[in-house]
This record gives sequence, C-alpha cells and structure tokens, in this order.
Amino acid sequence: MLLTRHGQSEWNAVGRWQGQADPPLSDLGRQQARQAAERIGSVDVVIASDLERASHTAAIISEALGVGPVIIEPGLRERHAGEWSGLTRAEIERDWPGYLDALERPAGFEPDDVLLARTLEALDRIHLTYAGAEILVVTHGGVVYTLEKDAGQPFERLPNLGSRWLVHRGDRVELGDRILLIDEQDPAQPPGPAAEAEQRHTPRRAGRRADDERV
Repeated sequence: MLLTRHGQSEWNAVGRWQGQADPPLSDLGRQQARQAAERIGSVDVVIASDLERASHTAAIISEALGVGPVIIEPGLRERHAGEWSGLTRAEIERDWPGYLDALERPAGFEPDDVLLARTLEALDRIHLTYAGAEILVVTHGGVVYTLEKDAGQPFERLPNLGSRWLVHRGDRVELGDRILLIDEQDPAQPPGPAAEAEQRHTPRRAGRRADDERV
C-alpha cells in the first residue's frame, strides 16, 4: 500500500485545525492531485478516507489512472481535533494558553491509542479484501504519523501528497520509505496542525502481533 496524504484543503491553506471537519480541497489541492497522478504509475485499487479532502484527491487520481471506483474506508479518517476543530494556532493560544507548547490537548481530542487501533483495524480490513493487490490509500497526516510513532520512527512533517509505503504481512504491518508525489509544497501553506499534534512523542516498538490489544 502507498499511504498518501490528501491535497491541500481550504483550511490547510489558512492554517485551521481540521480533524474530522470536512472542508473541500483548494484549487491548489486539486492541482496537486492531478500532478500526483502522473507519478503514481499503475495500481490495482484506490481507497480513501470518507472525508472530502481525501476522497476528492482519490477521485482525481483514480480518474486519471483509469482505476475505480474509489473504495471508501471511514476508519482512515483524520484524528478528531475536539474543541480545536476549525481554529487557527493563534486562536488556540488565545483560548488555551500554553497548551500547544506543553502538548496538552482539549476536550474531545482523539487519543493516540484510539487513533492507532482504528487505523490498524482499517488496514486489516483492506488486507483481508485485497490481499496481494497494489493499493493507493489516500488518507491524512495524523494516520501516517500514528503508524510511524508506533514503529518508533522519528517525527517528520508530512506535506500534502507526501506518502509512505506500507506492507501488510497478515499478522503485522511494516513501514517502507517515504516519497513525495509532487514537485514542492506551496510556500504560502503553513505547517499542518496534525503535525503539531504529533511532535515530541516517545517512540514505541515497531509492528504488532495479531493478538495485540488496543483500546
């Protein structure tokens, strides 16, 4: 599987925390998806989060590749941002002073273990249905970060249309290299809030066994 972050959304463009809110792609985001389609090559299946910024990115790529329809997997949606959804960093600092620097989170913010569990469950479903296929999965930064964190990978911000290879072994998942499917990031785009939510984490062990328990 190639796990790929969606194109720029209208909220990405202005630095608003999205979580599970559903703003559409920006004009740049649609352009990014078209550019990415030229570099992906052949895939057997295209799967996407049910949030519009991911599903629309996937639809643009799917049409360009002639592979479809896009399969929707709600378990791959972004982390819920709770009370911060729709806010800018400045608004968060105003109403929750010191929270960002201290890595504290507001009411309703989806915990790491919950996000990881539903991500792994979604990947298990994909594996059971499409084992052996080469799959493009259009998802969100938070989903990729939680897999990297579980594998003990150091944090590095994932830009729009940044991707990470993943192999599902049946009893575990293994992460491969990161790649970027577009030439460069729009210099006007601020760092993604999902990235801020994952910084300065404590590395955890790589992979998992099939009988591991997750909340």
